[in-house]
Amino acid sequence: MNEPSDLYGLPLDRFVAQRGALTKALRAEGRRDEAARAAALRKPSVGAWTVNQLVRTQRRPVAALFDAGDALQRAQSDLLAGAGDARALREATQRERLAVAELTQLAEGLLSSEGREPTQATLDRVSETLHAAALDPDARAEARDGCLERDLRWIGFGASGPVGSPPASRRGPRREPAEREQAGRERTKREQGERERAERERAEQLKSARKAEAAARRLAERAARELQDARARRDRAAASLGDAEDALAAARAQAEETALAHEHAQQALARI
Repeated sequence: MNEPSDLYGLPLDRFVAQRGALTKALRAEGRRDEAARAAALRKPSVGAWTVNQLVRTQRRPVAALFDAGDALQRAQSDLLAGAGDARALREATQRERLAVAELTQLAEGLLSSEGREPTQATLDRVSETLHAAALDPDARAEARDGCLERDLRWIGFGASGPVGSPPASRRGPRREPAEREQAGRERTKREQGERERAERERAEQLKSARKAEAAARRLAERAARELQDARARRDRAAASLGDAEDALAAARAQAEETALAHEHAQQALARI
């Protein structure tokens, strides 16, 4: 991983750790401005992360979504200009909705494969973000690189609004102040939870490592004692073997002497 944008293609649980590692690596290379930008990157929400993975891995369905969004905007503009008809708008609307639905279904499988529950709330946020990316150029520019940090919403004249209504005064993805504040609180809570979970895991790992070290130390001490006992037994056996060999040699010498004496006695007897 060499670029900050690569962080958004990682599994969500690895984002924070890899962001720290990348920041550290960039600083070590003297790229302090890039390191500062990397450190400032925010962990994406589950919905934004899911859309990032769709953009990065499902290029054909995503391209179809963007094409459908362009067609819908053309149908809306033609209708407002008096050059289109309601039927064309309905068809374009249906096409865009089907494109969103296909990607949302893919998102459900993606979340399940990552071990995350594809709740309806998450899938709704994914759908809203895809809808915004289909219809708003700014939202699309944010989404198409696969580096979204937050969910997007489409507020304005479009498939989600009544046909023939005037354009909203403000178009594009908009995050209300209350939503931003709530998102900030949720982000802080999630990050705090992640830190606490990491600390608990570290404490458990440390506890397990200490227990393993103590058990290994006891085994090593017992093995050392057994080795010392075996050496002592070997030394005693070696000493006993030496004594036995000495006794054997003495017995052999005595036997040889007595045999020689016996032979001499026999010879003397024969001469009488």
